[in-house]
Amino acid sequence: MSVRQISIFLENKKGRLAEVTRLLAAQKVNIRALSLADTADFGVLRVIVSDPDACLAALKSSGIIAQVTEVLAIEMEDKPGGLSRVLAALDGAGLNVEYMYAYVEKTKANAIVICKIDERERAARVLQENGIGTLSAAQLKEL
Repeated sequence: MSVRQISIFLENKKGRLAEVTRLLAAQKVNIRALSLADTADFGVLRVIVSDPDACLAALKSSGIIAQVTEVLAIEMEDKPGGLSRVLAALDGAGLNVEYMYAYVEKTKANAIVICKIDERERAARVLQENGIGTLSAAQLKEL
């Protein structure tokens, strides 16, 4: 199970992030999770949104460069060691986590992290074999 993440490429200048959020708000696209990384010249805003297609259309029509990446939404225990258990399972299978960030909501008592992993489908199987769940885009939308 994977989720569509939108990576938005922004010039690192005042007002660009606000411009993107205004654009998405106008299209009634809700940002559910985000990560922002920057360098001196540009930033990459990674988002999980309520409507990826509407998000991409709005960005494209405004000339903002964006791309889709399939990522995993991993459900884990929200207690000390929860993340360690997830990473131990992936590490034990020789899988590399390229980046991760937290999701806004929780499911019951569990936390959710969004992960870009080098072998996404194999990672999902490894997690399942270790009793660690992943969520679909539909399941995230229902939270």
